[in-house]
Parts: sequence; structure tokens; C-alpha cells
Amino acid sequence: MALQELLAGNRRFAANQLTSIEHDLNILKQHTVEKQEPFAGVLSCADSRVPVELVFDQSIGQIFVARVAGNIVTPEIIASLEYAVAVLGIRTLLVLGHTNCGAVKAAMKSDVVPGQISSLYSHIRPAVDQSAGSVDKAIQVNARLQAELLRTSSTVIRQAIAASTLKVAAGVYDLATGKVAVS
Repeated sequence: MALQELLAGNRRFAANQLTSIEHDLNILKQHTVEKQEPFAGVLSCADSRVPVELVFDQSIGQIFVARVAGNIVTPEIIASLEYAVAVLGIRTLLVLGHTNCGAVKAAMKSDVVPGQISSLYSHIRPAVDQSAGSVDKAIQVNARLQAELLRTSSTVIRQAIAASTLKVAAGVYDLATGKVAVS
């Protein structure tokens, strides 16, 4: 049901019929000063073209968002999302890739880059290996593989799934249409 709520918000966003902007932000801020009660969590790419709350037509305090280039699972991301599951009680967790992802494209090329950017490559490489050279397929596979990593690498998430209190899904946000396709 929580995943359906996210997707309904995405349909409103894609249709340019946002309702979240109608909320009284002062009331939302007051309600969330002392606590947060998100219904969903999203692991998203850090790409600035993926404004998670807008994409799902949600407002302050409704989505727990973790962002990292390539929407990859790391120990820090797992810990953050475990908090959302164990303490905040989110009911769905969506790993959200997006079209034209620079991190996936860079991992496919494996070019030399400055600093620590290439440290992302090893996390994305399994998806690249299954993509047959297609960037779009690599993006989809990466989201699915990262969702599976969350399901299997975290005892907190695994237990919540077993108790039927959490659903973990993968999806891709289309930058051109604004629509999210869940696989």
C-alpha cells in the first residue's frame, strides 16, 4: 500500500497535478520539529535532476531519503535505511535509479577520473556486466541488484520483510517523462 501511495504521487507529478504544494508548510514544519513519521524510504541517486519528494508528490516528513551517486548500497546507506525501518517504521523502501545516469555511464566506461569517483564503479560493475552494453539496461539492473543487496545484506530489513511489515522494490525514474517504472 505504501508503494502504491508513492506511485500515485508519481502519477500526479508526471501529470503536473501536484497536491503536496497545497499543504500548509508551517503546520508540516511544526508537526515534524520533534519527530518524523515517513511512510516510505527511497534510496536515490544524488543527481540533482531527481528531486525525490517532488517526483512522488510528497512533502516534509513523508519520505526518508538516502542519496548517493549511482543509488548504491554501502554500509552507511544500509545503516541509514535500517534506522528508517527499525525506528521510523517505514512500510516500503524503493531503490530508485534514473535514465541517463552519469554514475552508471562512467562505470561502463571505467575511465580514469579525479579523486574518489571511481570508488563507485565496483558497486555498479555487476549491473554493467549484465547489461550487454546497454546503458538503460545497466540502470534497470543496477536498481534491482541494489534492492536485492538491501534485502540480503541487512538483518533489520530482512526481518521486516519476513514479518510482512516492509516491501523493498526497485524502479527507474525517466527524466524525460517524469514517470517511475517499478520492476
